[in-house]
Amino acid sequence: MRDIGLNVKAPEKECDDINCPFHGTLPVRGQILEGEVVSDKAPKTVVVLRSYLKKIAKYDRYEKRQSKIHAYNPPCINAKVGDIVKIAECRPLSKTKSFVVVEKR
Repeated sequence: MRDIGLNVKAPEKECDDINCPFHGTLPVRGQILEGEVVSDKAPKTVVVLRSYLKKIAKYDRYEKRQSKIHAYNPPCINAKVGDIVKIAECRPLSKTKSFVVVEKR
């Protein structure tokens, strides 16, 4: 098991996936985001809904915004719909996937 350099709990299960940051060779760097899994229909992929506040300077107020991010779901973590997950940025794995799930709560 590799140390990925983040303050996250390592998964208990083992896997032999090359794109797993813990058991494979995928490096993680950049942003670390948190959100809720809203879809897990695609193979080894989850869609994470991220809600955040954006400040509107003119009115000195905040507005709610949300975005959906596609993330790689390693077999050792295996996040399902409704799980709160932490995702980390990695190199592009496909046209839409540049994040990988690193922790499930």
